[in-house]
Amino acid sequence: MGGRLSVTLQGMLVGRPPFPPVEPPATDWRLPAADGPGGGDLIAVGADLEPGTILAAYRSGLFPMPLDQGGSSVLAWWSPDPRAVLPLDGLRVSRSLGRAVRRFDVRVDTAFADVMRACADPARTGAWITKDISAAYLRLHELGWAHSVEAWAGDGLAGGLYGIAIGRFFAGESMFHRETDASKVALVALVERLVASGAALLDVQWLTGHLASLGAVEVPRGRYLGWLRDAVDAPPMAAFVGQ
Repeated sequence: MGGRLSVTLQGMLVGRPPFPPVEPPATDWRLPAADGPGGGDLIAVGADLEPGTILAAYRSGLFPMPLDQGGSSVLAWWSPDPRAVLPLDGLRVSRSLGRAVRRFDVRVDTAFADVMRACADPARTGAWITKDISAAYLRLHELGWAHSVEAWAGDGLAGGLYGIAIGRFFAGESMFHRETDASKVALVALVERLVASGAALLDVQWLTGHLASLGAVEVPRGRYLGWLRDAVDAPPMAAFVGQ
């Protein structure tokens, strides 16, 4: 990593994001509709990863993820249909997961950069988080929009997740674990905080078997976009203020 990014990463470990979050300059791009004609999950390619662009995308139902084209990576914007969400009253906590919750210390936004690095590990199956993506979300963290929920075992980061919070909406982006069930414990803690803060929508993008086992479901894109409009127009929630 270059020197500038390394300085930013070190700063992340000691600071906390502002609340309420800081609104960045508006995007210079005209983003396409998330339910535009043509169908499919891939909506567009191009644009940039400026904070204003990413936030405008989430508010409209899009999110960034690189697309591999002939061995090279291009920035792409996605809106899955159907969309996977985790109902905030539908999280499934098994007995073993309930026991695991007691094994870890959960913290919020104390090691965002470390969580990003772990989620971006190129050795992971299906790794997609590039250096540009990591830098963009670190900037959003500095502005108060991106957050991490971390499961610690003593002084060691055992697992965690990160995502974007806008109004009463949270978009889960990625999660990792170094100890069994640590990422699930972070998810349990996230849901508890979202419920306590009056959140309305937890987006998990695409349904996987792992997410389905925890209670995630698929909904039509049109229904999701209706829920999203109401959620992002709400005042910011205090789910990530304090420990």
